[in-house]
Amino acid sequence: MSRTLFFCLAVAALAVAVPASAAPAEANAPRKTLRPFASEDELAALFKGWATEAKRRQDERRVRQASSADTAQAVPSPMPMAAPVASKAAAPVAVGKAESVTNVQHAGVDEGGIVKVHGDHLVILRRGRLFTVRVAGQDLRLVASIDAFGRDVDPGGAWYDEMLISGNTIVVIGYSYQRGGTEIGLFDIGGDGQLAYRATYHLRSNDYYSSRNYASRLIGGKLIVYSPHVLSPWGGDPYAAFPALRRWRPGAQPADFKRIAPATRIYRTDEPFDPFAGVALHSVSICDLAKPEMECQSTAVLGPPGRVFYVSPTAVFVWTTTWRSAPKEGAPASAVFRIPLDGSAVSALKTAGSPIDQFSFLEDAGMLNVLVRANGGGDGMWAGEVATGDLALLRVPLGSFSDGRDSAPADAYRRLPKAGGQALQNRYVGSYLLYGGGAGWRAPRTVSSSQVYAVQPAQGKVYELPLPHGVDRLEALGDNALVVGANGKDLQLTSVRLARLPVTVATYTRPDAAQGETRSHGFFYKAENDFDGLLGLPIINGGEAASRQLRKESAALLFLRNRGLTLAELGTLDARPSERDRNDGCRASCVDWYGNSRPLFLRGRVFALLGYELVEGRIDEQRIVETRRINYAPAPLQVAR
Repeated sequence: MSRTLFFCLAVAALAVAVPASAAPAEANAPRKTLRPFASEDELAALFKGWATEAKRRQDERRVRQASSADTAQAVPSPMPMAAPVASKAAAPVAVGKAESVTNVQHAGVDEGGIVKVHGDHLVILRRGRLFTVRVAGQDLRLVASIDAFGRDVDPGGAWYDEMLISGNTIVVIGYSYQRGGTEIGLFDIGGDGQLAYRATYHLRSNDYYSSRNYASRLIGGKLIVYSPHVLSPWGGDPYAAFPALRRWRPGAQPADFKRIAPATRIYRTDEPFDPFAGVALHSVSICDLAKPEMECQSTAVLGPPGRVFYVSPTAVFVWTTTWRSAPKEGAPASAVFRIPLDGSAVSALKTAGSPIDQFSFLEDAGMLNVLVRANGGGDGMWAGEVATGDLALLRVPLGSFSDGRDSAPADAYRRLPKAGGQALQNRYVGSYLLYGGGAGWRAPRTVSSSQVYAVQPAQGKVYELPLPHGVDRLEALGDNALVVGANGKDLQLTSVRLARLPVTVATYTRPDAAQGETRSHGFFYKAENDFDGLLGLPIINGGEAASRQLRKESAALLFLRNRGLTLAELGTLDARPSERDRNDGCRASCVDWYGNSRPLFLRGRVFALLGYELVEGRIDEQRIVETRRINYAPAPLQVAR
């Protein structure tokens, strides 16, 4: 039975979704919780069984190969074709009390990004370096820069992707192929913007990269890091992939790693594993940044390798999905695990399908809402860009999570209309789930007709709103919404009023332009009141693929004014890259996997971050004009003659 057919059967019963009022507060807690492995011996027995089965398969293969060789000698035959081998392609809200320049999913849950605010300074992570720019009063000047890795760390084969700030500590999250794990670099920042390296920690993991999601979150002084660990039954030490932490030092050895996920913090459902189809250890590590020596504790779940994770203010949800084209008949293809941030026990629910990305989730009023698609392998690498198949909204009370034996009932899935386009976008805004399809990372196409769907999860109502363009971005404009997409070589933005009956209001067209950033942080909306505000979005030339964000900064930052959901252009702040930008002596992270252009609204001022340029503008009622700019690129290296 194909996965699509299995998914369709799961959502066949279209019962009315359970309203939020049916989930009282006391019902939010799971009835039962998952049982972790009781001991290291129990975990070792699982791995021993895998190794035994792997040896049996290897022996059978040798026998078959020997038999085939004998037959080939006796009866000449054409050389057989090699069997195909499966391969995996390589590849605005305020946070706490501080003013934020990060467009995050939840207030109070900061996400790793490339630019943050610390006191009077912007802190920028760019091509393997940290920079501070003073913006106090009317200042705009570079203060300090430092490598985003330790003095004794070889940055070869490493990517430094995300940055967070807790108090006076800067946290840089990276991944090292050379050292084989997530790197957590800690730096001190003073009130004067000066930077000092403190330490680097290594967290064993596979590459966490996602074209949409972020690997790290910060809640208060607690750093939350998701890391995947694909396990192999074919030999080697399975514990070598388990979550472990070490502080980096010259000459550091694998023996320096200390496990931070004992067997008693590893959970699973009652489903039998098929390690030959893929099993991963999905780990959520919580690190205390307040202590002089960083300490981390990890909770892990065993499941299929496809993954999407989402962090709400109360828990981390990890959705695991098989990579197989068709699960065994009657077997669930997926499961969602709930890992509470207070350290209490993990619970789970068997499911069908896979979310597109973290924006497919919303925990609200004692319910979990998830938009799922029939054929998807999670959001690792670029998987979120290519998910296909039927759509449904899963809506379950948090109290339905249990010990992993229960499945979400068929009437918890509400079948939804399919969306056009090549890549699906989704976002919860107010009481609505919005979704639609567009070009994604690809070059825009001419659109004859398109639509965005608005779903009320609690009531189960679905509205189709026609659009003159595709859907490449969905954002909140206060209590209302904005849809950004392309039609051929034109960029168009349509406002949506999310009242009792949602309706599109107005469409603004920027000729010969396309969206320059696909990351959620590439957009920012600054509300001025309940109805009005300012927004910024990076743009490139019309018809160009958004994938150019990996190598080039956006051509400009486009700024618009929202007046009662009517959008008016204020103008752009343009990039003027120089030879200095290209000759920066980059030693690490020389591809902009997380983009490089951001609109910044800070203390009544407006900035455009465009690669190594920080451009300031002044806005009046009708336009934005550039007032000054700095280029903070490192001085070119001098070559001796």
